[in-house]
Amino acid sequence: MEVVLGQVEQLPALLAVSRSALVRDWDSLTLDRALEWARYFQHLYDRFRARPQLREALGRRLRRAQPYPLLGFPALGRCPQLLGLALLENRALPPAACRSLLRSLLQPPGAGAGPEPRGLALLARRKAAARLLALPRRSPRGSPGPEPQLQAEAQLLLSRLREEGREAGEAAGQLRWLCGVLEQLPQPRAFEVVAAALAVLRRGSGAEQAGDRDRDGSGIDENLANAAEDGCTAELLLSWLLGNQERFSAFCLCLPCSLLACLAGQYSQLSKSYLDLLAGWGSHLLYDPLQGRWVKSCLDKAELSWEELRERFTCLCQGSTVLKEQTQAALKLLKTQDGDFEVRGLSVWTDLLMEV
Repeated sequence: MEVVLGQVEQLPALLAVSRSALVRDWDSLTLDRALEWARYFQHLYDRFRARPQLREALGRRLRRAQPYPLLGFPALGRCPQLLGLALLENRALPPAACRSLLRSLLQPPGAGAGPEPRGLALLARRKAAARLLALPRRSPRGSPGPEPQLQAEAQLLLSRLREEGREAGEAAGQLRWLCGVLEQLPQPRAFEVVAAALAVLRRGSGAEQAGDRDRDGSGIDENLANAAEDGCTAELLLSWLLGNQERFSAFCLCLPCSLLACLAGQYSQLSKSYLDLLAGWGSHLLYDPLQGRWVKSCLDKAELSWEELRERFTCLCQGSTVLKEQTQAALKLLKTQDGDFEVRGLSVWTDLLMEV
């Protein structure tokens, strides 16, 4: 088993070389050896996927061998596709080796007489998705909802997260994979993708519930299973988002307050954390009697101005009835804790309640 673990440890190096300029020296024989290793790693996946202890051991060794936690045990099952995609995108690969690679992808060893070789459709879809996401971002003026590319990125993230869950079978592994992926994105874009994914999950849950009411009950079990899976996926996204206070603060500062209010109305965990964050920001405002308004007491701590804070609470109060009641209850509690004043200028919470 130690020999196998040592071999698996070489997978990150193989993929790194396939993306580098070193492949300019590859001939068809070298390429065939690389593809044989990829198929061997796929064989290990098929052999050990139903054995949790060995699967975890292989995953640990694989993660130990790389500088970032993107590859886990499920990557072994996709190794031919990962290697093929990396080589297809590498312009340094010589023409002869490239032709050999294409022949191998079109008719891999052991392929049956079916209309489509195993793995080729998956490789083509991922290549097309990579091309799509590389296009310049254009959001049509006046178009409602997230831009189409952002929706596509969110759907791809959810698909891979579900696939990782089915293969890895544990939430901790999914969360590690999710953290690794989102850390590769620029922070504003990562926040936008997570917000879009959370919105997609909630819309999907609502559509399934509506479908349940329209059918005779034959698809209810399947929809309940899908809803449970979506719930677990949402929990992972929220765990990543709420597990770090600095990250969540940056998330709330990055996104429009109307979108945050929409998400807060859909996810109770998020609404509570958002209200707590707003309470912290509001506590750093002081009333300036000369100006007759609330101002930031400490520029390095007060994230929002009075106007921005008021806008955010107003958006929350314009949401669902439950969210409005939750927001007003939070403001009343803060007002009581601050002295329960009824006169303007003495408590920021009194003034906010009068405003919103």
